[in-house]
Amino acid sequence: MIQRTATRIEARQTDEDSRTWQQLLSSSVTSPEELLERLELDPATWLSGAREGHRLFTLRVPEPYLQRIIPGNPSDPLLRQVLPLSAETDTQPGFVRDPLQESTSMQTTGLIRKYQSRALLMVTGHCAINCRYCFRRHFPYDENRLSPQDRKQVLATLANDTGINEVIFSGGDPLVASDRLLSSWADSLAGIPHLRRLRIHTRLPVVIPQRVCDALLAWLAESRLQIVMVIHANHPAELDTDTQQALNRLKQAGVTLLNQSVILKGVNDTARVLADLSERLFECGVLPYYLHAFDPVEGAHHFEVSDDRARELVRELIGTLPGFLIPRLVREVPDRPGKTPLDLFA
Repeated sequence: MIQRTATRIEARQTDEDSRTWQQLLSSSVTSPEELLERLELDPATWLSGAREGHRLFTLRVPEPYLQRIIPGNPSDPLLRQVLPLSAETDTQPGFVRDPLQESTSMQTTGLIRKYQSRALLMVTGHCAINCRYCFRRHFPYDENRLSPQDRKQVLATLANDTGINEVIFSGGDPLVASDRLLSSWADSLAGIPHLRRLRIHTRLPVVIPQRVCDALLAWLAESRLQIVMVIHANHPAELDTDTQQALNRLKQAGVTLLNQSVILKGVNDTARVLADLSERLFECGVLPYYLHAFDPVEGAHHFEVSDDRARELVRELIGTLPGFLIPRLVREVPDRPGKTPLDLFA
């Protein structure tokens, strides 16, 4: 694993301590030209492909994440997750725009119901970072914006279905939304007696750790609902000192912290990287939760790792890590009642 130097981390902390998460979000790199210039990558080699990929799915990289990428290294595993490539324009058999068939699971505008006891709420269509492998890179967010009337319908739907005991904030990334909006949603959900938990799926504490601010911690700590936050880190280099401090603050506020990763070619497709990721997560107070087999989304075939290879990697982890640090290798299969574990010893 490539080591990041303490000097670079300290410089980044000094530069960003005085900037709010909103300022960091708004100043994200959004053009291929700027990304290549900042990371000292040759435009003659990378710019044409980056522009092609960017036209299909826009580039977005926030400053704290950018600072963790090693300049001049096109194989950097963090860079691979955000750099658009011409390969995204290729059409591959079996790679589709909606691999999880979520369009058939919409219960009402912004509310997805795939499982018996949980409902997923699309709080926002915006993300702080555009991951090139995203299974929702083609999702019609404009058609699922929540108007005030839609919000009333969502709450009514949840209140009328006593089989739902958990709501999942998703998106986009729900923590892109303001704490005023999120706390309002949380208060409304807490008023529905049969709801027990609020789960938040987010990459913000990883890519902009400054997002874990006093206002966020306040409403999380005050809710009667049990709060579970599932972060998304794929590589140990994503978890720097600032991220660890942010995660520690969440844990101190009583939030249960889990991580889900996606198995990605050229990013984390070695047992050593996955083991280092699990160890680093635990140092940050986070338990590995899921390792997702790759979803065949159109435009991301170059990240594909076969299920057989994924099984082999997890079998190696079993020999090197304690059981509580081994994520469950799963695939989400449309129309099944939950995530499908991939049998490791078939």
